[in-house]
Formats: sequence, structure tokens, C-alpha cells
Amino acid sequence: MRLRKIILTLLATAAFAVLTGVDASAQFRSEAFTQQYNDDPSASADSTDRLFSLKEYFGGLSHKNDLKIGTLTAGSAVFIGGSQIYNKQYWKLPIVYGAIGGSLGAGLILNAKDNKKAATWCFIGAGAAYWATLMDGVINYRPNDYPHPGTATLFSLLVPGLGQIYNHEYWKLPIYLGGMAYAVHYYLDCRTNYERFRDIYIKAADTEVAYDGPISADQALYYRNIYRRYRDYSVLAIAALYLLQVIDANVFSYMHDFEVDDDISLRVAPAMILPEYQIASVKPVSQQAAFGLRLGLSF
Repeated sequence: MRLRKIILTLLATAAFAVLTGVDASAQFRSEAFTQQYNDDPSASADSTDRLFSLKEYFGGLSHKNDLKIGTLTAGSAVFIGGSQIYNKQYWKLPIVYGAIGGSLGAGLILNAKDNKKAATWCFIGAGAAYWATLMDGVINYRPNDYPHPGTATLFSLLVPGLGQIYNHEYWKLPIYLGGMAYAVHYYLDCRTNYERFRDIYIKAADTEVAYDGPISADQALYYRNIYRRYRDYSVLAIAALYLLQVIDANVFSYMHDFEVDDDISLRVAPAMILPEYQIASVKPVSQQAAFGLRLGLSF
């Protein structure tokens, strides 16, 4: 149980980090080659980006500034309907609030009346409407801006494999979806066997009840621990595959326009290496220019 709680906590943390900072890598890539190392430290401290800013978010909802898709989705996960407002699709708001609020209200009423089954389905419907609201916001965020790494990442977060479809890499679907399906099947099988041997062990270890089963308490305890360990491993496999397909969608959306061809050329040209005192402001020393060849490889 402890391992499962830790895994769920890590998944939630990773999902929130991706949602709030999904465009961070693009920003780093664009700024890495323009950074000035002799800037005033106080000035650079003021320009440090924050993962999320309420002022920026609500400024985007009022259309005073543009929002990154990660910031928009993270804010809309808390302030429901924000994506629809930012996308200027106000007519969807009554549908969003009606579906989520109506399902939650019906679930609470049915739960108070001890109709647990119907209440559960209402809560599931509210969760589905909430998920559809986030998905709608991602789909309608600059739909013509393709490929968009943030869109691909959020697609994979919301629906495993959808980021690969967005990137037109359909051949990866059997790898990720097949692997996750097998891991889920293995988890269910191990959980069933774990519960089976757990019940046998409880009965066999109870000295107040006569037990004459073919499996002893020690054997039941051994197999219970084995299947519990394999069950936890399968949870790790599901989480690893899920995170891997999210990372894959993000990385390969950046590489969508990466040129890969057979044009490999080698350029040879004369080169001259200047003395240090001609390159920087240092005291001249007895050093002469050096001549040689410069090789350039294009691929």
C-alpha cells in the first residue's frame, strides 16, 4: 500500500509539473543561445519565470496577454471553463457547468438516499465531463499551430497514445498501448492471486477455525508476498510506460521539422589562428599567427 501511494503521488506531481511547465523546454532552447553572462544579477533575478502566475492567467482570460498552453491548462484544471473563455467559446460554458455541476449534485443527492450505485455513476459522469472540458481546451488552443509540443504533451497526458497520433507516429501505438495493456492485465492477474492467497493465509493462520485446505499457511504467505511484489512491479511498469509516452510525444514534436537527408558534405578551407593579444585585450606576447586547414562537416 505504501508503494502504491508513493507511485500515485509521484504521478500526480509529474502531471502537475508538466501541465504548469510544459513550455519550459522550448523557452530554455530559445534563450540558451542568447543569454548574457555579464548582465546585472539584480536585473536577471527580476526576470525569473514562475511556474504559474494568477495575474498572468487571469490576464490571459481577459485577453490582455497570450497564455502558454501549459499555463492555460493548469489554471483551467482549477478554474473550470478557463480554456473555453480564453478560446472565446463562451457558448460552451453552460454545457460545461451544467454537465459537471448537474452530475455532482445528482451524485450527492443519490448518495444521501443510499443509492450508492447510481451515485457512483453520477460521480463518474462528472469526472468524464471535467476531463472532456480539459481536452476541449487543448484541442481548440491554436489548432493551426502545428506541430505544437505543448499540445502533443497534454494529449498524451489526457489520453495515452494520442500525442503519438498528433505527431503522425502511428507505428508507436502498438508499443505503448500494447505494453500498457499487458501491464494492466498482469496487474489484475497478480492482484487476483494476491487476494486469493491472502484469504487462504487468513483462514489457515486462524487457530480458532478448523482448516483442512491443500495449501498450508506458510505456502499461502509465500505466494501472497510473491504476487503482492509482482503487483507492485506492474504498477511501476504502467507508470513508466505512461510517462515514457508523454516524454516521447513532447520530444518528437520538437523534432518534427528536423531535417534528415543523405546530403553529407565535407568542406576543407585554409584557416589562420590569431595570437591571443589580437583576439582579447591582453598584453602582447611573442606569439605569431598559425596557419592550417579548417574542416567542416555538414549533415
